[in-house]
Amino acid sequence: QVQLVESGGGLVQAGGSLRLSCTVSGSIFSINTMGWYRQAPGKQRELVATITSTSRTTYRDSVKGRFTISRDNAKKTMYLQMNSLQPEDTAVYYCNAAVRTSYDTYVNVWGQGTLVTVSS
Repeated sequence: QVQLVESGGGLVQAGGSLRLSCTVSGSIFSINTMGWYRQAPGKQRELVATITSTSRTTYRDSVKGRFTISRDNAKKTMYLQMNSLQPEDTAVYYCNAAVRTSYDTYVNVWGQGTLVTVSS
């Protein structure tokens, strides 16, 4: 069974930094596009950033220049470096991955979520 294990959330003051990690566990063939999403209280889940298997990246406008998504394919791990955090970044952050589990089987997997709280 493929799972995504997240870590790195916590409480930080405005202007501070955090780094989130997301590691794929289980038997897999390859990992395609990965991404970070977030969901603030009372709001819908939104896409924060994505990274392809060749490390092409996209970001939502509100985090451009502050957040950096990266991945280490050998470690099957994705990262989100978050700098200059603001209270509006407070949310549960989820990682997502499109995983190839066999020659002809792909699954979309979600992490359990990690809480990021930014105090003003």
